[in-house]
Order: sequence, then C-alpha cells, then structure tokens
Amino acid sequence: MNINIEPILIEQKSVFIQMMELYNYDFSEFSEDDINEYGYFGYPRIDDYWNEEGRYPFFIRVDCKLAGLVLVRSCCEHNDLPNPHNIAEFFVMKKYRKMGVGKEVSMKIFDMFPGGWEISQWTNNLPAQRFWCKVVAEYTNGKYNTFSSLDKNEVGFTFDNSRQ
Repeated sequence: MNINIEPILIEQKSVFIQMMELYNYDFSEFSEDDINEYGYFGYPRIDDYWNEEGRYPFFIRVDCKLAGLVLVRSCCEHNDLPNPHNIAEFFVMKKYRKMGVGKEVSMKIFDMFPGGWEISQWTNNLPAQRFWCKVVAEYTNGKYNTFSSLDKNEVGFTFDNSRQ
C-alpha cells in the first residue's frame, strides 16, 4: 500500500469542497451539524487555504486514489508553543481506516513541520481521542502533554518536534 500526501492546488478546489462535504457528513455524528437547504454542510474557511499565510491543505492518497485530507495551520488555539502548528481538520475515508493510513499520514505531516504541535479533539469524539493518543505517544516516545479547554469542549495533546 502506497500512502502519499500532496498539496491541494487551487485548481483542485472543487474536489477539496467535495471532500470537505464527506468529512462534515462523517463528523456530523459529533458536531450535530445539519445540511443547509441546498444539501450542503459547507466549510467557510475553504478560500483561506490559498489566501492566508500559514494554512496548508493536503490530500491523502492511497495507491494513487483519493483517501482523505489533512489541513494544517501555523498557529495554536489553546497553547503558547514555539513555531506552532495544529491539525485543523483530519479525514481518512472509512474504507481506508484501521489500515495505518492515518498514522502514517500524521507522522509525515509532523516531520514536514518541525516545531510546537497542538492537536485538539472535541470531548465527545472518543474515536479521535484514542487515535491521536496512540499516534502522538508513538511519534514522541511518550514525550507529550495533554490539555483541556472546557469552554470550547476540547481536549488535546501538545509536543515539540523541533529537536527530533
């Protein structure tokens, strides 16, 4: 199985929008979001990934087929970290889950962006919490911190891979 990440180009915006719809549908189990009257969830920050510095959109491919996406931002929402990065959105299509795709993609993304990392999950998203706990623990050899933001209903992990 060949797993790759590739930057999403502006020319691929329509595919990005469709992939975000799949992600939002999947995530609605936790967000309780509904589709609008046109049948879409929508994602208001799509254009920001080409118009704002510090935003990095990537497609995930398995054997050259689209399998998900990961959105990285150069900032933190809950912590003060050096050279900060966070996972804004992370989506692996169900067909490709439990095959090591998410883990491999995560580790490649972490290696691409050295510095402080913040990865948060909603408190009701227990599958994501279990996934990120395993991945972060393995990637950092157990050298990470946890945090919770009760006002935003989020928990998460931080680590610094600047010296790895």
